[in-house]
Amino acid sequence: MSEASEQVPGYTAESYFELAERGLLEADDRVELLEGVIVAAPPQAPLHASVIMCVDEALRAAIGRRAAVRIQLPLLAGPRSVPEPDLAVVPGTAVDYRDQHPSGALLVVEVAEGSLPQDRLTKSRIYAQAGVVEYWIVNLRDRRVEIYLRPDVDHRVYAETRFVELGDTIEPAAFPGAKIAVANLFPGY
Repeated sequence: MSEASEQVPGYTAESYFELAERGLLEADDRVELLEGVIVAAPPQAPLHASVIMCVDEALRAAIGRRAAVRIQLPLLAGPRSVPEPDLAVVPGTAVDYRDQHPSGALLVVEVAEGSLPQDRLTKSRIYAQAGVVEYWIVNLRDRRVEIYLRPDVDHRVYAETRFVELGDTIEPAAFPGAKIAVANLFPGY
């Protein structure tokens, strides 16, 4: 078998970033690399954008300066995945990522309605394999938050899943004592 036939089809993180360097992808192109495939993101509906802002405000209020909150920025989640989660809480400060995007996160949040299957299946596996400590899906369809904990890196799954409703509070695993009211993540509910 030749070396060329042994290569996995699709893009690596390195070849993905090379597309931008060559001008084939622009900074404002709404795409991300998921398991070697460049996936286009649809335009954001007002509710989606509003919820991202609410989650951002709630996270910053709860964790303060104990970590950095990144909004829709690249996360090096493996050799063939560079998702741009709606929010990622990463160790350190913004200056720590001046020369390279983070390769892990303490918490990743995706806001989802139409993208629920992809966020539950594809992205949860990517984030688990990357060792993301905690993964939330802010589920707009059911108005609840799905919380995935205890990543099993080898099997690419989370060992624990919880669902929290509008009347509940969440305490991010990496920030004991930080409380976030689920209702604060859903504007107007």
